Amino acid sequence: MYIVGVRELKNRLTYYLGLTKEGNRIVVTDRGTPIAVLHSIDKIEKNAGFEEKLALLARQGKIRLPKKRTELTSFRPAKVKGKPVSETVVEERR
Repeated sequence: MYIVGVRELKNRLTYYLGLTKEGNRIVVTDRGTPIAVLHSIDKIEKNAGFEEKLALLARQGKIRLPKKRTELTSFRPAKVKGKPVSETVVEERR
């Protein structure tokens, strides 16, 4: 594990990103106080966020991320008349 200040990280970002590719973890500090940990995408934690999980899938070649940065919008369920879709699915499976 490496410990690096924000200024040093900014000045030598390519070097430190190379270290993370090799599997090293980088602790980033601001005036001696740890503020972040950089690590390889291949080693995400189980409680990782949605974006981090998508990045791992992209790294593995299972998905392609969009070229343009977009924000994910909140889900709004569609209103459907009649029986619930879940009942229809169960009936079709029988």
